Amino acid sequence: MADQVLLQKLFQEKGIHDFHWMDPSEIVVGQWVRMKCMFGCGDYGRNASCPPNTPPVAECRNFFNEYRLGAIFRFRKKLDDPEQRHAWTREVNRELLQVERETFIAGYQKAFLLFMDNCKLCRECAHTRTSCRNRQHSRPTPEGMGVDVFATVAKFGYPLEVLAGYEEEMNRYAFLLIE
Repeated sequence: MADQVLLQKLFQEKGIHDFHWMDPSEIVVGQWVRMKCMFGCGDYGRNASCPPNTPPVAECRNFFNEYRLGAIFRFRKKLDDPEQRHAWTREVNRELLQVERETFIAGYQKAFLLFMDNCKLCRECAHTRTSCRNRQHSRPTPEGMGVDVFATVAKFGYPLEVLAGYEEEMNRYAFLLIE
């Protein structure tokens, strides 16, 4: 079993204090989430780490079942300008990659991260996995893996609401699968 004290210290050293341990079997996966990606997201087909560049929903569900421990990381942000979201996402995702790497180096070879928002590591996405310029570091979003983030985070007492506008504080969630 994972040394949660060691991992908690690692998370906190990276500035992550708002997180919850979880059993990845508690992740709620739904086909409806993929449909919302296909028929509601302007980035569908335009991001190398989002659908249709992610596995089918059934494979995603099976993938989560290969893990016994994970962590949900919560990030809150209020932005004055909606365009600031991309820079903030890029910064947080890069920091999260460091957490994933240090978890891996600590002996958890299965460590795998789901970004809190679209990859955004590159300012201009190559659109496909084969042409991605950052394949080693790009990661899917929870939604891109079919995760019903609303239902999943609610199990742990975290809030998530549909916002009426950017003047409201956002709650974003990333997932780190550990073992």
